[in-house]
Amino acid sequence: MATNEKRYTMLGFRLKFTTPAFLGNAEQQGQWRTPPIKALIRQWWRVAYAADQSQGVDLGAMRRAEGRLFGVAADGEGESRQSALRLRLGRWDVGTLKQWSDKSTPVRHPEVPKPVGSHLYLGYGPLVFQGGTALKAGAAIQADQHAELRLACPSAHDEARRLQRALALMNLYGTLGGRSRNGWGSFSLTPLEGSPALATTLDAALTRPWRDALQSDWAQALGTDARGPLIWQTEPQEDWPAVMRRLAEIKIGLRTQFTFRSGKNAPAPEARHWLSYPVTNHSVQPWGNNARLPNSLRFKVRPTPDGRLIGVIFHVPCLPPASFRPDRAAITRVWEQVHRHLDEVARLKRLSA
Repeated sequence: MATNEKRYTMLGFRLKFTTPAFLGNAEQQGQWRTPPIKALIRQWWRVAYAADQSQGVDLGAMRRAEGRLFGVAADGEGESRQSALRLRLGRWDVGTLKQWSDKSTPVRHPEVPKPVGSHLYLGYGPLVFQGGTALKAGAAIQADQHAELRLACPSAHDEARRLQRALALMNLYGTLGGRSRNGWGSFSLTPLEGSPALATTLDAALTRPWRDALQSDWAQALGTDARGPLIWQTEPQEDWPAVMRRLAEIKIGLRTQFTFRSGKNAPAPEARHWLSYPVTNHSVQPWGNNARLPNSLRFKVRPTPDGRLIGVIFHVPCLPPASFRPDRAAITRVWEQVHRHLDEVARLKRLSA
């Protein structure tokens, strides 16, 4: 591991996208930038931190540790602190993907009269329909583009170890930008000379029985059940459009197994609402139209050793925030059905990491 003479560990990686990324700048154009990368490191650092807390996470202690590494703006209370983690990106240019091309066969959606474009289904927001699938604004970062990512981290044992765990989790499960939970902005991290290899196995400390994870309203571990980690893999495909089409089919299937009995302004949430919210034409009156409940089931596209690509589906379970008045029994039933559905989908198989 390369270190300087004082107190920082220096790491370097080639960050390469496997699917297009919608990393918006101030003009909503796709641009290489460090803030979303730092935010993603922070997200997976929390999982690494939680893995070290055998007696449960003290949120106050975690926030203090997080502030020491990532910085904190005090807002008049306590002391502000500059980030001890330093990032440098080898490029800050705008993405080269200006025109969208979706030549894949549309996917069937049982609730829509005509087949829908798989890219549009998984990327609605950054992608829009304008006589076909198109970019809403500016440009996106194209698949296969890459940049050097350099990091300087405090050399203290726990800090360096947690950071490397977070980076390994990012390599296995991380995605960047708009609609990233649907697999957009998938990437790989390849260590540069002098940096250690990232772990490719999933330490049991980074997992938690998914029902236990529903005791918390923040994502702190990958879920497990009696069969092992809640991670599934698609069959290998030759390119990312084929993988995204397959992921679109899977997502449509797991969502539409929950049929709606109501339309707009439902008096109470139904099963599908607990997957993610909002849902087009199926609002929940107590939640309103501005509430946001992100899906805790996420997608990632990974390269295989033979140069093909696979889709990875994994569950990072947590309870919805208190503002949603979560019904734990109803939520448990929903995720039991989702896990069972994925276990039964043809050509999907469980992964151990």
